[in-house]
Amino acid sequence: MFTGLVEEVGKMKGITKQGEAMHIIVGATHVTEGVMLGDSISVNGVCLTVTSFDRASFAADIMPETYRKSSLHELRPGDQVNLERAMQAGARFGGHIVQGHVDGTGQIVTRETDANSVVYTIQINDSDLLRYVIPKGSITIDGISLTVIDTSANTLSVSIIPHTLSQTALQYKHAGDNVNIECDVIGKYVDHLLHYKQPESAAPKSKLTTAFLMENGFL
Repeated sequence: MFTGLVEEVGKMKGITKQGEAMHIIVGATHVTEGVMLGDSISVNGVCLTVTSFDRASFAADIMPETYRKSSLHELRPGDQVNLERAMQAGARFGGHIVQGHVDGTGQIVTRETDANSVVYTIQINDSDLLRYVIPKGSITIDGISLTVIDTSANTLSVSIIPHTLSQTALQYKHAGDNVNIECDVIGKYVDHLLHYKQPESAAPKSKLTTAFLMENGFL
């Protein structure tokens, strides 16, 4: 699990593709401190497993499902990527619950300056994901924990302070670029429970309903 607070901006050093499978080598010095084989590192919001490493880089494999669901297949040598190690128990939880399980991708529509911030408007490639996105709720964009400031029929907007922009690879992205999106896991679980349909042969349906949640202060 991650928090969405990027620790380091790494650089793609090597990429090998075989169909929809990839092997990548990422240049990094901070997130490799104390790393062990099998550890998880978030790369642009995608949880990957470290398969080898040295002091200045680590390697990971990308399977077809990840290839198809994320924007990692667009990476080229030299590209900058956001990196975060899995959170430690007892550490400060500065962002929100991020699994590193990308729900889909979006395309930056506009990038505009608003006083001391930069506002990105992003069109969601799978509009069904917007059911999990609410104004002032949490969203993960390329592994960065951000707050949604607005939504429309097929877009969401986030506002980013100068520090966050300068410390992440989002500073290099502009209109037309794709980003990885992970929606708030709490919303996904609530939605699944409310709309889950058991097979006819299964046990009786759960009594958990929208009305029940509202009556008991959950909604």
